[in-house]
Amino acid sequence: MVKRKRSDAPVAAAKKAAPQPLKSALKSSTPKSALKSSTPKSALKSASHASNKPAAPKNAPGASAPKSKPKTKQAPAPVPAPAPPTDGPFSIQIVTGSYDRVLHGMTVRIAGSTTSFADTFLFNAHTSAIRCLAVSPPSVPIAGQTQKVFLASGSTDERINIYNLSAHEPKTAPTEASADDKLLAALAPRPIRENKKNREVGALMHHSSSVTALAFPTRGKLLSAAEDSTIAVTRARDWQLLSTIKVPIPKAHGRPTGDTAVFGGQPAGVNSFAVHPSLKVMISVSKGEKSMRLWNLVTGKKAGVLNFGRDLLVQAGEGKHSSGEGRQVVWGSTAEGGDEFAVAFERDVVVFGMDSTPRCVVLGDVRTKVHRVAYVRVDDAEAGDAVLAVSTEDGRVLFYSTRAADLHAATDDDDGEDLPTAKLLAQVGGRAAGVATRIKDFKVLRGYDGAFYVVGGSSDGRVRVWRMAAEMLAAAEHGKSAKKVKTQDKAEKAVAQGELLGTYETQNRITCLEAFVLIPRPEGLEDSDEEESESESDEESDDE
Repeated sequence: MVKRKRSDAPVAAAKKAAPQPLKSALKSSTPKSALKSSTPKSALKSASHASNKPAAPKNAPGASAPKSKPKTKQAPAPVPAPAPPTDGPFSIQIVTGSYDRVLHGMTVRIAGSTTSFADTFLFNAHTSAIRCLAVSPPSVPIAGQTQKVFLASGSTDERINIYNLSAHEPKTAPTEASADDKLLAALAPRPIRENKKNREVGALMHHSSSVTALAFPTRGKLLSAAEDSTIAVTRARDWQLLSTIKVPIPKAHGRPTGDTAVFGGQPAGVNSFAVHPSLKVMISVSKGEKSMRLWNLVTGKKAGVLNFGRDLLVQAGEGKHSSGEGRQVVWGSTAEGGDEFAVAFERDVVVFGMDSTPRCVVLGDVRTKVHRVAYVRVDDAEAGDAVLAVSTEDGRVLFYSTRAADLHAATDDDDGEDLPTAKLLAQVGGRAAGVATRIKDFKVLRGYDGAFYVVGGSSDGRVRVWRMAAEMLAAAEHGKSAKKVKTQDKAEKAVAQGELLGTYETQNRITCLEAFVLIPRPEGLEDSDEEESESESDEESDDE
């Protein structure tokens, strides 16, 4: 299924006797990762919220030199996070980007089967369409300080905007707001619940073309990819550019070359990348390439190129006139098979093992356009099973099991070389549930009550929240019976375990979405309009 380029000798092909570059990269003895390197170059353009106080020079004229080395300020020690509620209401922060340049933040408060939405921010964040979003893990809890998350937005205007978002709910309820806030809320068509801790940090100009993908592997590092065929690694402590990975531009097969080529006429740019949880290996897929590239983040160099064979592309629904390029790549794992990764094409998803051999296709006979894929961990165990979630053109989010015991062997192929198909476990949305528009992006979160909450954003501007009981998904994942949906459409004859809790109309064409569960507010913590200083202990822990 997978062929090897001659120029990439260390790359593993789909053969048992071939070397395994992914495993060899994970076993590298070099202690320092490329994600922890540093460079003096800075690329952060500060926004209006930056401090106007200049830094004092070390040896200013007329100033006496310090007699002794200044004492290092001891950082506050982290404190245990407050215990989350297990049966009470909680809130989810949702952020959407759109073709209309609008960055829209909203919260949904979930109490049982009832939901209440409220806007937290709404403004034109970029000069053109927003293509991707990323949210970092929250900061460590420190006594007397609120926890924060970083929000990054990428656009076709080449900019990456950085924001600080509070990880807690706003303390002031709408009924306790000031007179001005009440007047604004009365004039607004939708409820408003502004969080005073949400602030703009600045803008990064690391790329010279449209930003296509963003990710926070840790709180201290931001990775970004763009159509200029580069992947930038940025340190979140001071937003300095640590390193830039240059992805080779694919050769234009069947196109003019040399001076006769039209400038920018051939497809180029990184579609997606995925960093292994060990931070040692990264996979990227690019435009115009029927392959995926492996990167060793320990050495900062390319580990190899794996080509997609013709038979593999045919099984993935890539026809003669299709590009054959990977649209997205994600990492996952199963308890019995270990780590794996999935590559999404236009109309199907292929799952690969750590030996770079394709294990199965996901959609199988269900031919619909794929928009987003993500692995969802079923249990809290470190090496627990994870199911693969796929959002489609027909308004569904499908959940598949990629375990070897759940794969359906191909029966229509005489030579027996077709890949098996993953087992469909559950779904939310679809025509039977009244959702027929494409789901551009989604996020699956674990609530404090133990249930799974699916937040999906459709191109019609609607944000929907579904709830899936953890017991139902675990039962289906272990082969037990589940409820079925009676529908006339053969493509939707699957188990449906999602309960639609609420729908919110954003009035914008959604392109991307991020969401996270808000953390309970510590007792006695007050809101303030002034910016809190980031502690050194928080930043040092983020770099780990």
